Order: sequence, then structure tokens, then C-alpha cells
Amino acid sequence: MTSFLVTGAAGFIGSHVVEVLLDGGHRVVGLDNFDDFYPRTVKESNLARVLGAPAFRLVEGDVRDAQLVAGLTTSDTVVVHLAARAGVRPSIEMPELYTSVNVLGTATVLEAARLAGARRIVYASSSSVYGDTAPVPFPETWPAVQPISPYAATKRAAELLCATYAHLYSMRIIALRFFTVYGPRQRPDLAIHKFARLMAEDRPVPFFGDGSTERDYTYIDDIVAGVLGAADWTGAAAAGAGAFEIVNLGESRTTRLDRLVELVSAALTGEGMPASPVLDRRPAQPGDVRRTCADITKARRLLGYAPTTTVEVGIPRFVRWFKEAYGRST
Repeated sequence: MTSFLVTGAAGFIGSHVVEVLLDGGHRVVGLDNFDDFYPRTVKESNLARVLGAPAFRLVEGDVRDAQLVAGLTTSDTVVVHLAARAGVRPSIEMPELYTSVNVLGTATVLEAARLAGARRIVYASSSSVYGDTAPVPFPETWPAVQPISPYAATKRAAELLCATYAHLYSMRIIALRFFTVYGPRQRPDLAIHKFARLMAEDRPVPFFGDGSTERDYTYIDDIVAGVLGAADWTGAAAAGAGAFEIVNLGESRTTRLDRLVELVSAALTGEGMPASPVLDRRPAQPGDVRRTCADITKARRLLGYAPTTTVEVGIPRFVRWFKEAYGRST
């Protein structure tokens, strides 16, 4: 039985990671500050299945609280650091907050691990660090020195902090660059969830640009498998020298925005929730990249990562969850 500290435990990805770790027989401490980015009730419902589990403890607090984080970390803790202030567009409006949470928060988690003697850390980064100039599919060897949003810049800065701690303190740290994660419990502000909700309510769908932007949509089960593989990687040769790796987690397949709208509409109709999307066309947004696509060669080699869920399969799964969670009347 391994002990895990999962920051951002009540979020979309964090709650799925917590469930799978507990199902695997591990002990988990979950830390979340229930910030106001989206309703607290949503996050509370994310953890409904695990609250009360003997091997799980939920702590409400901020990753920037050094004393709190230090008190949750021991020498045998595996840290899965998922907590962050999310969203490219809001980061343009609140760069100080994003820098504080995403950079200072990561530094606080790393320092708590150092002081406790914990050596195994999985850090959640983002495909946004690649900016708009990386070759497709995006390779981890790309320098990633031209982020186009404060959010992306904070994620890249946190990666560099992880590399520094691995070098100085013999930690094994892996930074996972997530590519547009979706599935049951997806954040309400993200495209697939937002589109489904608006279509189900017969409301216009905000549609930025001409529909040609592309994303590498990655199903939550594939992401969680990658996180578990990364945790295993940190445990390999744990008594040896430190190491740092950056690894992409995506499907390595792109979907255009206009195709995404079609898929969500078809899935809603298939669940008896007829949807004829009305597009509220708007200009392309600052900070949004035109395309994301992961080169997952390294993930396959290091983590045994093997994504299996295409958008044609994953979006209907999400819509089935959406129908059960919200119903046609929402």
C-alpha cells in the first residue's frame, strides 16, 4: 500500500485519480481549496463516491500554505500535484493570481516534499506550453519558450522548478503535459461540457473563429492511466539519483472545432435530447493556439501509455454521464 498526496483532489482529473488510487488499495490524502472558478457543489459531487472511504482523507486548504502542505507530506508520500488555477482566457485577466497559484503553489509543494524527504512527484503540466510554433505532432524536445498566455507561462515556469528540484535534491519528478482532457465530470467551462449544456437548453453556442482550430481531445480514462504510469515511473530505482522527465499525454489525433460541435449534437440526439446547435460566432480569442497534437512516443516507451478512446467513442460516453447528472430539463 502506497501513500499518495493528491492536490486538486476534488477537481475533474483529481477526483478520477483519487478513485482509481483507492480502488488500487492505496492510501490517499486529497487537498483542495474549493476555489470559486466553478461551483463548490460540483466539486463536492465529484468526490461523492470516495467520501467516507477509510483510506481517504480530504483536507480543505491552499497549496500555497506551506505549513499545511508540509503537514500532509512524509518521506514515503508520492505527490500527484494537479492543483492549479485553470483556463487560458481568464489568465489574461488575472495574471498575478495565476502566477501565485501555479508557480508559488508548485514551489510550496516541492519544498514541502524536500523538507519531508519525499522524492516521488508527478506534476500536471499542459499542452499550452508549446505555444503556436511547435511542429505537429508536438515533441517534448521542443524548447517551449514562446507561451502565448499567462496560464501557459506559469505551467512552463513550474516545469522548470520541477527540473531544478530534481537536479538539486535527487528527486524523481515527471511533468505530464495534458492535452484537452474530457469525459464524465469535466469542468463546466470547458468546450464539450459547455456545448452539451447550451445545446440541451436550446441556447446559442459560442463559436470562436472559423471552426478550423483543432485540439487533441484526450479521454479521462486514458489520462488517469498515464498518471498511474507516471507514478510507477517515479518509483523505479527510487534509491538512486534524481531524474526529471517531461511527457505528453494525449490521443495524438486532432478534431476540428466544427466537427466537435457535430459530434456533441449527434450524441445528445442519440440520448433522446435533440440538439440543433445555433452558433454564436465570435472572433478568435487571444491566447488560444490554433492546433494541439501530442507526440506520444515517449509516453508509450516510459509509461506504457496506450490511449484507446477516440472522440467518436468518448463524446457519447460523456453525454450519457451528462444526461444522468443534469437531465434534459437543465
